Amino acid sequence: MALEPGVLIGFLVIFLAVLLGPFKIHVIEENLEVFLFVCGIAAMTISGFVEIPGTETGWRMEIIEEALTSPLASLHIGGIPIGIFQIVLVVGLIIFKWHEPIHKAIRKMASALSLKIMAFILIAVLGLFSSVMSAILAAIILVEMVNALPLSRKSKIDLTVIACFSIGLGAALTPLGEPLSTIAISKLSGAPYHADFMFLFNMLGKYILPGILVYGLVGMFFLGKVDMSGSGMKAEDYNETLKDVIMRAVKVYLFIMALTFLGDGFKPIIFEYFTQIPSTVLYWVNMVSAILDNATLAAAEIGPTMSELQIKSILMGLLIAGGMLIPGNIPNIISAGKLGITSKEWARLGVPMGLVSMAIYFVIIFVLKI
Repeated sequence: MALEPGVLIGFLVIFLAVLLGPFKIHVIEENLEVFLFVCGIAAMTISGFVEIPGTETGWRMEIIEEALTSPLASLHIGGIPIGIFQIVLVVGLIIFKWHEPIHKAIRKMASALSLKIMAFILIAVLGLFSSVMSAILAAIILVEMVNALPLSRKSKIDLTVIACFSIGLGAALTPLGEPLSTIAISKLSGAPYHADFMFLFNMLGKYILPGILVYGLVGMFFLGKVDMSGSGMKAEDYNETLKDVIMRAVKVYLFIMALTFLGDGFKPIIFEYFTQIPSTVLYWVNMVSAILDNATLAAAEIGPTMSELQIKSILMGLLIAGGMLIPGNIPNIISAGKLGITSKEWARLGVPMGLVSMAIYFVIIFVLKI
């Protein structure tokens, strides 16, 4: 069933607006959460004009409830719902209360180690442990440590972008890390895969673990070029107010709501076209996860009838591309919001690094068939 031309045009306009708007229009960049929320509402409305057998589309109470609750219960650890909103708010309040000893400890560590070693530790360790501490907490730790390091703004952005690629990859290894891994395991829990807690680690670990270490080395290279005597090399003084801490959590809440609406709103496109694409092509098409919720894409694309190669290609494409732009990953959203990184600043390194990473993994998975 082909979609009506008017529906296709509507989706295309929204997609281009989400992709290009933050780069071209300053007011959108300044109010990215609200803009994405409006685009999500538009996508959901257009989706309501499409009927897909066996799949609900458009506005319904289920998706409204999901959008309202997903920021509050994005992960379940030991049966306890843990949300991005609570973690960002609580950790933010802790840092607000005890920022002086926290930043002092970070600076003491930075003075004892070289910046290159600090970069490697940040990128590799947070990437490796994000699968058990969650990508959310890893991102919060990242931005506090980056803020406390004596670096220029450009170096801080470079370090943050590279670390978010690492965290995004590492978080997929267990269901504790991020929603995508939880959904993938749920979809593959039956025959023939019978996916359990370690399923994704066993399937993707040989790609992700070396990748995290390589990102750590890349971070060392970037920091190794820094002129420590240059201007702008300083640790940021903590200057947030209680209102800033609360508003950041609220913005993250709105951001996750927006991505929920965008992901569900684009379901007609995903179900109608993406699921028909060969794995080698879908791997590259999944670069749309740079602006769409990769968990929604995973839920639509992955199924138990797929081969292991198909599942690998879908997941790796989604995970890598998620680091390219700010909306692509939860760590990106948290880090960019806290450090005030614009879409252009993120894309300057995020897009080329994502494309190079995609190309390398394509060769490994499809050409070398490792």
